[in-house]
Amino acid sequence: MTRAADDAIRHAGEGNLVTVASGASPSGPIHLGNLREFLTPHFVAEELRRRGLAVRHLHSWDDYDRFRKVPAGVPAEWADHIGRPLSAVPDPWECHESWAEHFKEPLRASLAEMGVQMDEISQTQMYQAGTYREQILHAIKHRDRIDEVLGRYRTKAAPAAETEEEASSLADSVANEDFEGTGDLSRFPYKPWCASCGRDTTDVTAYDDESTDLAYTCRVCGFSGSTHVATQDGGKLVWKVDWPMRWAWEKVNFEPAGLDHMTPGSSYTVGQELVSSIFDWQAPARVTYAFVGIAGVQKMSSSSGGVPTPADALAILEAPMVRWLYTRRAPKQAFTIDFGPEVVRLYDEWDALRRKAGDPAKRDVAVLAFERASATASGPLPVPAVAVPFRTLSSIADVTAGSADLISRVVEHVGFPHSSVDDLEPRLARAMAWTASLPSDERTTVRSTPDAVRLAALSEDEELWLRIFLDRLPTELELDSVTTVVYGVPKVARGLGFEDAPTDHVKADQKEFFKLLYNLLVDAERGPRLPTLIVALGPDTVRRLLGGA
Repeated sequence: MTRAADDAIRHAGEGNLVTVASGASPSGPIHLGNLREFLTPHFVAEELRRRGLAVRHLHSWDDYDRFRKVPAGVPAEWADHIGRPLSAVPDPWECHESWAEHFKEPLRASLAEMGVQMDEISQTQMYQAGTYREQILHAIKHRDRIDEVLGRYRTKAAPAAETEEEASSLADSVANEDFEGTGDLSRFPYKPWCASCGRDTTDVTAYDDESTDLAYTCRVCGFSGSTHVATQDGGKLVWKVDWPMRWAWEKVNFEPAGLDHMTPGSSYTVGQELVSSIFDWQAPARVTYAFVGIAGVQKMSSSSGGVPTPADALAILEAPMVRWLYTRRAPKQAFTIDFGPEVVRLYDEWDALRRKAGDPAKRDVAVLAFERASATASGPLPVPAVAVPFRTLSSIADVTAGSADLISRVVEHVGFPHSSVDDLEPRLARAMAWTASLPSDERTTVRSTPDAVRLAALSEDEELWLRIFLDRLPTELELDSVTTVVYGVPKVARGLGFEDAPTDHVKADQKEFFKLLYNLLVDAERGPRLPTLIVALGPDTVRRLLGGA
């Protein structure tokens, strides 16, 4: 983000407040792909704060955008609200005051957990308060110039979309998407909301530059009405004019955008020309960011349901780790987040990086990404006081299916002393949540009763292994002693001592012995690390399932 911060400073001018901006339409769940829109300017702002510069992160909620379609899971009668502002559409789940607020609130909580602080603006409030009246009148006055600029891009085709989701996202690439209707005023830069039905399905039929009276007809309800643009606030600029107008009004120096905003005729390519020729400002410095996928899922669309959100990620990953997924890659680099088995490896990598960051001699780009993820200018983000490896916590959570206190006691036994359960948080809760989210065939199921059939069919070697194991199994299970026994049984069976190096025959026996233990304890051929599994189950359960009690 160093180069982006430099660009933002040049745009603002030395010594001036730097404004970095983000914007999102709360049309649906704000997913992990959208999160780049928020985190990219946040990291630029943090870089500027580290340099001691005055900066603000300004976020615009585009809640005055139209409600476009009814997603799955929402009553069909919500189709009656299509064309109305998102802030005017009721919340079908009845937990927030509007559709827009329903999707804003969860993201606000997630961003706060990740240390992201923003100055928020509601575009509904800005427009309805008359904040942009002069800018609207200015745009209408220069509507011929605006249409000339837009006209140069209307023949430029958007890139071919490979999926339905991409086709939806690339709608922004079409220069005339904001304009509907027919007649000389069909490309008017300002669209009034219908005073009767509240929709934006209006055609401007007349406009008087002197009086600023604007007449319109609604294509849906048939209402014909008028508004006085200089004193009434019943509409908004079309998107490709609205965005550059706000760059100038908010004095934006840096704002990221998705790749779909950089295609021919897109909002940014049109906006950078309109902002200089109409609104007397320079398009902000920018970086473009690529898509984020989820375990092979194609590019996510915020208007679709069922896509993981930041809250979903924070239920499984510690807040600094979620930030790290974005800081360790350039914004243009697409990546995929895997919430399956990859989570364990991700935690291992994070913990290794934390240890590396503790050595000043090993400071490099990876450590810098770790540091940016771990703290903000306000201070470090929460991490567990005792960082138990995630694979250990999740294995214990998997096989105990018990309370946090039970897991805490087992963790103590496997070598991680701590004064209270709180010392294991926030990682413990995430390990429990991740384990609970796994499909049943990926969970470890402890047998409720001994496998009598398998125990009756033991070979001579297997009988010997179990006899030695049960004889040497400590009454008080500690990880080191259990590990010694588990690996030592096949050695003793071949006449060696626990501390002797294994022969090739012993190594082969160990594999078969481990498989036997898994069969008898969890009805599988593999599972959590055996010493951890045995400590978690406790001596009584282990002896009972192995036929020793």
